[in-house]
Amino acid sequence: MRPDILDTGYRPTTKLLFTLIQLFSRQPVPDAAKLVFYRPDFYGNASKAFTHEAMRGPSAWSVADRELMAAYVSTLNESAFCIGAHTATAGLAYADDTRVRAVLSDLDSAPIEEPLRATLHLLGTLTREGTVTAEDMRKALSAGVTPQQIEDALAVCTAFNTTNRLADAFGFDLLTPAAFDAGAKYLLKRGYR
Repeated sequence: MRPDILDTGYRPTTKLLFTLIQLFSRQPVPDAAKLVFYRPDFYGNASKAFTHEAMRGPSAWSVADRELMAAYVSTLNESAFCIGAHTATAGLAYADDTRVRAVLSDLDSAPIEEPLRATLHLLGTLTREGTVTAEDMRKALSAGVTPQQIEDALAVCTAFNTTNRLADAFGFDLLTPAAFDAGAKYLLKRGYR
């Protein structure tokens, strides 16, 4: 059930910001943005900082790879808003929608590098089962994934398992393809701040 607070519970300055965003982008303000602005001291500021670091901080994974991880985790969680947002962002970051859709459709036959495939399998196990084993870690490491890459991927997985649940619990509205594309351009330019 969508709480009314996502549409009404903001300070006047935040309402003005949302109006300006809509005016200049000609798109609705995504509910993900509304949520982080609702109670910034309780959730929003910490969430933005953690997600920005996971998605845009230093990493051997490219921005496109991390956006693909977000789309993959969201697909496993069947979080429609996050699937749309991060599929669009990964496709734009790679400049290859076909590659992204191939991964989300069939990971094992998708045209991607083995370290990324092994990492996505690891994230899939964690997302579906809530745990991973030492053997799961060994498989990723034997595919050429470094311990730091695993740590970075786990941060992405944590951010999006949380965001997916919030998106579904709060009933985030789905956006049009044009709005998802506009959001993807924004995320690639500014990140998650």
